[in-house]
Amino acid sequence: MAIANEHNLHQPLPPAHQPYGIRVRLPAGDSFSALLGNEWQREHWYASATERDAAILEMGRKHEFSRPGDRPTLRCERIQKL
Repeated sequence: MAIANEHNLHQPLPPAHQPYGIRVRLPAGDSFSALLGNEWQREHWYASATERDAAILEMGRKHEFSRPGDRPTLRCERIQKL
């Protein structure tokens, strides 16, 4: 299927231009680790510290579609490529 407006496609920056990151992990004993494994982690990279910090706030907030009593349990750590 063709894309109607190819100029609207998101083109991420090359990894060398994204030195600010977030490492996301599960806390020890989290029940979700039964699905993902104890060593699961994910890294997200950003062009600026401001973008990264905004993403950390977004990841840690309680979303409107969450059930009553649900709280985010992911552990987000700021990382940086030097």
